[in-house]
Amino acid sequence: MIIRCAILAPRAGLHDITADINAAIAGQHITSGLCTVFLQHTSASLTIQENADPAVRTDLQHWLNRLVPENDPLYTHTQEGPDDMPSHIKNVLTATSLAIPILDHRLALGTWQALYLWEHRHPPTRRQLVLHLQRD
Repeated sequence: MIIRCAILAPRAGLHDITADINAAIAGQHITSGLCTVFLQHTSASLTIQENADPAVRTDLQHWLNRLVPENDPLYTHTQEGPDDMPSHIKNVLTATSLAIPILDHRLALGTWQALYLWEHRHPPTRRQLVLHLQRD
């Protein structure tokens, strides 16, 4: 089954969407199976990362910003602002879809894991996700 979700990312950075996805799964009464999460955008991404220490997310954001800086003179796609071309490059370096098992009506993430929408643009942005849920 296919479910569409909209998530508002208030700013650039990693935003925990685990509860949103688990709520969508719970509404379908799936005990076990597989959830494929697909992000329908080219300037954001998805990742599974540690949920305990916020410094991990801060460090990841700083590292990726250093790797792909804004205002690089090599960029030609600049009409949508200084964060636009870097956001496309960051998208290429990360993931737009993830497959996660479902156990006990929820994502089978580890104790210290969460599913994050990694927003690469600065302004608040509404992002569309498509969930493909498969029952065992």
